[in-house]
Amino acid sequence: MTKNKKLFGLSLTNQILIATFGGIIFGGFVGPWASNLKIFGDVFLRLIQMSVIMLVMSAVIVAVGRGGSGDVGKMGIHTFKWIIFFTLTSAFMGVVLSYYIQPGTGVAHMTEVAQNTGVSGTIQETSLKDTVLAFFTTNVFSAMANSAMVPCIIFSLFFGVAASQYVRDTGNTIVIDWILAINEIIVNIIKNVMKISPIGIFCLLADVTGSKGFTVVIPMAKFLAILIIGDILQLVIYGLITAAICRVNPMKMPKKFAKMSIIALTTTSSAITLPTKMEDSVTKFGVSRKIADFTGPITMSMNSSGWALCNVTAIFFIAQFSGIQLTPYQMLMAVILSCLMCMGSVVVPGGAIIVYTFLASSMGLPLESIAVLIGIDWFSGMFRTLNNVDIDVYVAMLVANRIGEFDRDVYNDLKTVEY
Repeated sequence: MTKNKKLFGLSLTNQILIATFGGIIFGGFVGPWASNLKIFGDVFLRLIQMSVIMLVMSAVIVAVGRGGSGDVGKMGIHTFKWIIFFTLTSAFMGVVLSYYIQPGTGVAHMTEVAQNTGVSGTIQETSLKDTVLAFFTTNVFSAMANSAMVPCIIFSLFFGVAASQYVRDTGNTIVIDWILAINEIIVNIIKNVMKISPIGIFCLLADVTGSKGFTVVIPMAKFLAILIIGDILQLVIYGLITAAICRVNPMKMPKKFAKMSIIALTTTSSAITLPTKMEDSVTKFGVSRKIADFTGPITMSMNSSGWALCNVTAIFFIAQFSGIQLTPYQMLMAVILSCLMCMGSVVVPGGAIIVYTFLASSMGLPLESIAVLIGIDWFSGMFRTLNNVDIDVYVAMLVANRIGEFDRDVYNDLKTVEY
């Protein structure tokens, strides 16, 4: 992506930041009327979402197709190694924080909060078998139409490997070149849509503040506190680990994370933040385009450290609210199930109800309090998505460093590159 032009001398990051605070203040001032602006925010989200599947598939195919089998194997091994490490660590952190903070105790008027959120009490159960089978589609076009990210990524990996074999056998790169051109066009579409992101974000936050308000959050303060504390601890600890391994200054990271973090917080969607994350990984963090295109889509669907923390906390919340004391074995099961549900968690707003239902039913816990968790899911989604997106960049940096695709001059702002 080319460098964003400034409006009124403001970078896009600053425009989004102003829109964030402006939307919150405007929504709080005008109240429920602000919900009339939601349609404009939804249009912005849909304009991004319409391109994400094509961006993901073309990026993965090109990254795999242009690399040899050895490169793909190395990238895959190191990517999943760090995904497993970060996800497991986040889940265990959730156990510790939930055990001591007790998010489900001392919560009053939960039924009223659930009713005020307008969440339906009808909840569909799912199974682990169905979850695993859903990773593999019988029709890739159906998966694309339904925005089923993991099946699309799996198809793209197979397509990329087959394309690499075709190039190696024939020397003909026309297929890869054509898909690369498609990828560049999709990037240009997203770049143009992002110019209106401050308007979309302003309208979305005005709606949330005006219609829901923040009163629904007060009874769930401890639940959200765990997510906030967990995010801070993880971003600091993992950031220090990444900086030490990559031999860079960790103090430069906060500024580099600013733009994607604001988008993650305000849209609560890893999918919508994906284009910005991939661009900034290359232009600000020094990750090569090949690594960013490979790890970006995969970590978006698989590296859900924020989900792992939130899932474990949700299990503790449901158990504590119901007066159930989890045994050490159940705590371990909470970690395992939470991590499994991170594999391909829904990466757009509103996917939590499926995850929470599976976790509660698998642990034998009552489903009634799930409505309350769904009621505040927009707020918890802010911190989940922030965690997921920023740690995805750590994975990209670590993989790039290990394979020799990390440019410290770019990270240290000594060299400028474009995505």
